[in-house]
Amino acid sequence: MESFKEVSENYTLAEAVHEAQRCLHCKVPACKKGCPISNDIPDWIGEVAKGNFGNAMRIINNRSNLPAVCGRVCAHERQCEGNCVLGKKGQPVNIGKLERFVADFDCDAGLSHEAIPEKTRGRIAVIGSGPAGLTIAGDLSRQGFAVEIFEMGSEAGGVLKYGIPEYRLPKEVVSREIRKIEQLGVTFHLNTAIGLDLTIDDLFAQNFDAIFMGTGAGKPKRLAIPGINHLGVRQAIWFLRRVSLYQSGSVSRDEVVVSEGDTIVVIGCGNTGMDAARTALRMGAAEVYVIYHRDIDHMSALRAEYDDAVKEGVKFLWNSSVTNIEGGEGNRLKSITIETKDDGAVSETTMKVDRLMLAIGSVPASRIVSTTEGIEVDEKGYVLTREMPYGMTTRRGVFAGGDVTNRPATVVHAMQDAKKVVEGIARYVDAVKLMESIE
Repeated sequence: MESFKEVSENYTLAEAVHEAQRCLHCKVPACKKGCPISNDIPDWIGEVAKGNFGNAMRIINNRSNLPAVCGRVCAHERQCEGNCVLGKKGQPVNIGKLERFVADFDCDAGLSHEAIPEKTRGRIAVIGSGPAGLTIAGDLSRQGFAVEIFEMGSEAGGVLKYGIPEYRLPKEVVSREIRKIEQLGVTFHLNTAIGLDLTIDDLFAQNFDAIFMGTGAGKPKRLAIPGINHLGVRQAIWFLRRVSLYQSGSVSRDEVVVSEGDTIVVIGCGNTGMDAARTALRMGAAEVYVIYHRDIDHMSALRAEYDDAVKEGVKFLWNSSVTNIEGGEGNRLKSITIETKDDGAVSETTMKVDRLMLAIGSVPASRIVSTTEGIEVDEKGYVLTREMPYGMTTRRGVFAGGDVTNRPATVVHAMQDAKKVVEGIARYVDAVKLMESIE
């Protein structure tokens, strides 16, 4: 579909080298400090500037298992690029686009051939194949652990495959990164739901030394609005998944719900809300509104995502809330009531709407915890973990990270958290095996 063609274009080789040569190679690189996973940015950019793309990829691989993904969807303006000293003049080095170029070039040219160590340190089960799970698997595999991923979906990738639209992150890019993880010796078990098909106890019975829960936060939050349970109200992440399934030929066009000429309202102004709004336009909606209860300066979405949404025709209603939803026939709505606050004054309007989408976040499902003894959660259902060893739950040998623990909020923050859990798992397994050897 032409409308879902990737928005941002890649550098040519000459453009990448020229952009890399702008880097000042600061003694204390603020860009590296701004990166949640402490990517050695000046080092690999220096290799790009000399045309040594294989060396650049090797340096990136030391810190990231998903460079082609991070190069596309990271919050660069708030992280690495936002800290670049050249940004003071309004022209920071385009680090994200350079990382994407290196990853894509490396894949196309087949440059990387990593030495894979023998899998002798232990066996690790990873539940979920999103950013956290893939990071755990890649890092531990490189350190000599035999890793197996258990994914409930028919394809690996989690939110990377189904939660981010094709125009921002092509599915083939995600599949390519997953193939790199497989080449490290990681085994994938698809269509396998832990808590249904297998339990944590079943995995331990298969002689895994440790288990990592990276299942994300898959249970959507709800709002207490009259009419919220009407079929015309859907979760934004559900809609994005449906669009992905439609594009892959797994579901028909009418199962996507949004129809040609519809008026769509999205509640929530994070990146998922932006993705849902822009995707609704691509699916033929005539008008799309984003309603947010605060102002533009407090939205969690990236400013660049907002700017792109405005260019594409998305309209924004700030300091506004939906107070009532009037359902229509079938899965269509009639209207919604909107309350807007402006300098202390409160006004109320009614808008004709076909469908409404919720992009207000989610909390963890309880499927795994409810089928396992000894894993404690807080009052909201987030899994409790320890600082030593980092990431271990209240059940010995079971670790957790990512959204299921309520720590990260983006792909790279999930990776950042997972890297700390990697250290915790490695120390735990090594310690257990040492104690077993001297008993």
